[in-house]
Amino acid sequence: MILCIETATTNCSVALENKGKLLALKEDYSNNYSHAERLHLFIEEILRENEVEARDLDAIAVSKGPGSYTGLRIGVSAAKGLCFALELPLISIPTLRSLALQVKQEKDGFIIPLLDARRMEVYTAGFTADYRKVFDTRAQILAPDSFSKYLENAAVTFIGSGVEKFSKICEHPNATFIEGKLPSASQMVSLASEKFQKQKFEDVAYFEPYYLKDFMAG
Repeated sequence: MILCIETATTNCSVALENKGKLLALKEDYSNNYSHAERLHLFIEEILRENEVEARDLDAIAVSKGPGSYTGLRIGVSAAKGLCFALELPLISIPTLRSLALQVKQEKDGFIIPLLDARRMEVYTAGFTADYRKVFDTRAQILAPDSFSKYLENAAVTFIGSGVEKFSKICEHPNATFIEGKLPSASQMVSLASEKFQKQKFEDVAYFEPYYLKDFMAG
């Protein structure tokens, strides 16, 4: 039984899974950050409502980024605190891979999640229709010809908070845009279960979120 925590964007999301199956989900799917106020409340509620004691958990999974600096810090701090207190292993889930799982793409197409990184920059990674990685996570400044290598050869579905800005400048007929979608703990379930089975755990003491870029104070 694994508790999954997703705080990389404005969606404060917590899921409970058992043997790869989603048992429950709580999230604040809004445009405002509420992690500091809601994350621990969601964790308490999802355990209580499903009659699960914290000691019944086998691991904690957390979305590792990239994403919001503050959001990632809150999520990872909560996950590490639980792991220390309960003596549980920590599992990290790549945020963009989890987001890609929301898309069901045709066989020869690609999935490219885009997370807003301010101005015309996004955090992105590329995946095949069966979720194999085709390019690594990176920060990229968007231009009309961005991702042309993939768009020229197949259908490409873009998803995430950075989609709105790219859809305004990309007119390629092979591009499909899914707007209004954010990473959710519900997509972490299968990835967390797979890592648990393979015993792929993080060092709780030294694990840090994957920020990709240095924090810039506003």
